[in-house]
Amino acid sequence: MFLDIKQVSIGYSEPLISDINTSLELGEVCLLMGNNGIGKTTLIKSILGQNNLLGGEIFINQKSVKKLNPSEIASQIAIVFSKSEIPENYTVTDLISLGKYIHYPYYFKLNEKDITDVNEIIDKLNLTHFRNKKLTELSDGNLQKVFIGRALAQNSPFIILDEPTTHLDEENKLMILSLIRNLAKNENKLILFSSHDWRLAKEFSDKIWWLKDKNLISGISEEIILNNPELVTPKILDFNHNFHSPDIEAPKLEKEMMFSFLQKNFASDLRNFKLTFKNDKWELKSDDFYDNYHSFPEIKQSLQNLMNTIESD
Repeated sequence: MFLDIKQVSIGYSEPLISDINTSLELGEVCLLMGNNGIGKTTLIKSILGQNNLLGGEIFINQKSVKKLNPSEIASQIAIVFSKSEIPENYTVTDLISLGKYIHYPYYFKLNEKDITDVNEIIDKLNLTHFRNKKLTELSDGNLQKVFIGRALAQNSPFIILDEPTTHLDEENKLMILSLIRNLAKNENKLILFSSHDWRLAKEFSDKIWWLKDKNLISGISEEIILNNPELVTPKILDFNHNFHSPDIEAPKLEKEMMFSFLQKNFASDLRNFKLTFKNDKWELKSDDFYDNYHSFPEIKQSLQNLMNTIESD
C-alpha cells in the first residue's frame, strides 16, 4: 500500500481521532468527510508530517513520515488547498510552472523538458486557450484546474485536495470531480480529497474515510453508505409545533419529504386528511374529499382551499 496508517491517534493535548487503521493504494480516489472541527485538517496535516502523532505511525511508500524531511514529503505528496492565494499578475503557465520548483532552487530556470511537461499539463486540463491568461481573469472552475495543474507539475504520486469543489456551481463541481477521477485512473495517482458535497462526491470515489465520534470509518464507498443509512436518509426536524401532520402513506423518502414540505407551509391541524403516494401521484383524502395530484404545490393549494372552507363554515 502506498499510504499505510497503523494504530494512529491524532490531535493535540487530547485525541481528536483514535486508533486509525487504514490504507490506500495508487490509482484510488478516497473521499474524506466529517463535520467541521472534527479533525479532517488535523488528519491531512498529520499525513503531511506537519502535526506530531499522539500514537501509531503513518507510512508513505513504505517509509515513516516521521523520518521524511519536507523535501522528501513534497516529492511524494502534492496538496491543493480550497483557499489558495492568487499571485498577482501570474498567468496560468506561471502558476503551473511553480510545481516544478520543489525540485529546484527558486532562482533555477526550467529546462526544456520541464517546459514541455507544463505545456502538456495545460493541454491535458483543457486550459490551452488560457495559457497566457492572468489568474484573476479565470472562472472559479478553471482557476481550480490551474491549482490542480500545479500539483500535477510537482509530479508527486499522491495528491491531497482540501475542499476542491467549494464555491463552484454544479457544472464545475462535476468537471473537477471527473478530472480527479480521471487523474487517478489514467495517471495512477492516489487522490485523497475532502468535501462537504459528499452526496455528489461519493459517486466519484472508490473509498470513503468518514470521521465520526472520534473514529475513522473507512472502506469501499458503497459499503460505507449501505452500512450507515443516516448518510442517505434525510433528517427531518419537527420544528413547527403548531403543525399536526396528516396520515402520510408513502415510501420513507417520499413520506419524509412530504412531512417537511407541509410543516413549512402549514400551522394547522391536518390530522383529518390522508395522503397516499401511489403510481407517482399523491392521493389526498378526507371524509368528504378525494383527489389526485402530481406536485407538492398542487397539494398545498388544495389543502389551503379546504382549510379556508372549513374555517368559513
